[in-house]
Amino acid sequence: MAKFDANSTLKRLQNRYRLVVMNDDTYEEVVTFKLSRLSVYIVLSTIFVLLTGLTVALIVFTPLRMYIPGYGDVNATRELRELKIRTDSLETVMHQRGQYLDNVKNVLQGNLSVKLDTTALDIPKPETIDE
Repeated sequence: MAKFDANSTLKRLQNRYRLVVMNDDTYEEVVTFKLSRLSVYIVLSTIFVLLTGLTVALIVFTPLRMYIPGYGDVNATRELRELKIRTDSLETVMHQRGQYLDNVKNVLQGNLSVKLDTTALDIPKPETIDE
């Protein structure tokens, strides 16, 4: 197993490299960069942090945040909950009203399908106080 040497790693990061962009037709050097691994790492890390920061700022400070689930306006969430409750209760009322109208229609047409309750009731006897 190779030993880890901090000095050699640091030297490798600081080694200088040359990046040359050349014209393919004339072999003329267009741009020359002197780079090291450390400078490339720093530049890429800075670009990543800046892009992340810009993305977060774009979402937080613009109306785009409304498209994130659970991040909506508190008042809108409360209103949505109240509307859902009202809708559920209206559905219940409409169902009950429909049943009532069906029953009235059946009574007026003479379609009585009423089952008589023939079970005996067990009525408890009232308690008496004996003195």
